[in-house]
Amino acid sequence: MDFTVNFDPGKSILIIKDADELAEAFCSGLEKIIASYNNHGFNIALSGGSTPLKIFKILSSEYKVKINWKIVRLFWGDERCVPPESNESNYGTAKKLLIDKINIPEQNIFRVKGEDNPGNEAIRYSEIIKENVKTENNLPAFDLTILGVGEDGHTASIFPDQMYLLKSDNICETAVHPGTKQKRITITGKVINNSKRIFILVNGKNKAEIIKRILGNKNSRSLPAQNIEAKNGTLHWYLDQNAAKLLI
Repeated sequence: MDFTVNFDPGKSILIIKDADELAEAFCSGLEKIIASYNNHGFNIALSGGSTPLKIFKILSSEYKVKINWKIVRLFWGDERCVPPESNESNYGTAKKLLIDKINIPEQNIFRVKGEDNPGNEAIRYSEIIKENVKTENNLPAFDLTILGVGEDGHTASIFPDQMYLLKSDNICETAVHPGTKQKRITITGKVINNSKRIFILVNGKNKAEIIKRILGNKNSRSLPAQNIEAKNGTLHWYLDQNAAKLLI
């Protein structure tokens, strides 16, 4: 059903049959990781985009009781600058598909206020993270960060024309979608790379070309997703066979 095609210290690449099994595998692993925390707080930075949708649905049904949601604290790795009621809101999607269906304390939800001034919100959310996420290496260290990859190689809301966000000393920054010009809030590259566990989840044949560029050339750092590294923990790539078809 699945197999590893590459392994480096701190990094694994797992190829799984399809998007459904990828989501199931991630959720099963997440349950085990959270259980290992023995009732201590577990800080997750959630991803936006389409990949988490299946994960949210599985977690809210199959893992509604299996996971101790009272110790889980949810943050967002990036957010569009829209109100929470918008269909484009990453928080709004997570609320509808996951948060409203599980027993998680309201104080454990730390949303980005996409409806507020982007510059001010980047500063405010940086402080929220600083106050609520443990610090290691002088940076916040999320217990787990979930990422996706766009067809242009972006991850979180770090786009190829805004590579400086990978090296910013700020926790959060504003970003601009290069096509729509929509403003976003994103955690920066240094914070992502300081996470204890980074999971990059990619599915679909439309991602095959970019995955070949990202993972097929170890010496290139020209795309944002090529700069995600396990500097303080482990990095796990989960690909379905469609996304990985040009690697194998």
